[in-house]
Amino acid sequence: MDLGIRGKKAIVCASSKGLGRGCAMALAEAGVDLVVNGRNAELVARTAKEIRDRFGVKVIEVPGDVSKPDVQKAILAACPDPDILVNNNGGPPLRDFRELDRA
Repeated sequence: MDLGIRGKKAIVCASSKGLGRGCAMALAEAGVDLVVNGRNAELVARTAKEIRDRFGVKVIEVPGDVSKPDVQKAILAACPDPDILVNNNGGPPLRDFRELDRA
């Protein structure tokens, strides 16, 4: 099915396994170039290679914990104008969102 997103750019956080990996694969299958991310650099590299080999899209790897500001900056430097963002990252302990701040 053509989703009309071929040639778009996406950042998929925590995309080396699980739901994030599934999202990255589906986007790549639709022709979207990706920035993939995860805490395990070897697993990120393996996932990126599989996506490149299988779908032929451009994939940039940014290993690291996306909750860290330096990794966030690196991801945005790799893709400063994303069309799609999949913010698939474990968050802080469960609580009312109004109690959360950037720190």
